[in-house]
Amino acid sequence: MGLLVLLNEHGGSEDVALLADDLELELDEILPSVEFAEALGLLRVDDGRATLTPTGSQLLAGTISERRALIRELLLKTTLFRTLLRALEGSPSRSLSEEEYTQLLELTVPPSDDVIQTIVNWGRYAELFRYDSERRALIALPRGLAASGSGRRGRPPARPGETSDRPKGTADDGALTFPEPPRPASAIVPPV
Repeated sequence: MGLLVLLNEHGGSEDVALLADDLELELDEILPSVEFAEALGLLRVDDGRATLTPTGSQLLAGTISERRALIRELLLKTTLFRTLLRALEGSPSRSLSEEEYTQLLELTVPPSDDVIQTIVNWGRYAELFRYDSERRALIALPRGLAASGSGRRGRPPARPGETSDRPKGTADDGALTFPEPPRPASAIVPPV
């Protein structure tokens, strides 16, 4: 959300390098969020200049629950999240251990702790599933709750050597790149 908010503060259109400067980031640190937002249709990039789309403006204008619903809808259009949810629903325990979901994700994305944590966090943010930190497992929401967005959210998995709940990383679902999920307003560098 932070990237879209900043872009909106710049009149809805700005050079990506200037946005990175405003966030006190290197260009390569902001690119995953820019690519993700572009892949979901939240902004458009032409010749290094990012411009909000109507969908991006709609996201910014929405309430928290409307934002989650829109992100959920956009994520559910991706093969990656549909596959992950089918696996959760098809599991007898309606859960996937860290080993199971990591193996599944490695079939569709380049293996990386960052990538996996990013995917888990985006799915949690959109309330597609929850995360059990004690079991280090994804848990399917009770039937019907994932679609309504009223599921419980667990704490995200910690990256090795990191105590922050704000991971970095990307994942690839065809042409779609997934950055880290939105952070609390107090975060220094919010994504999308």
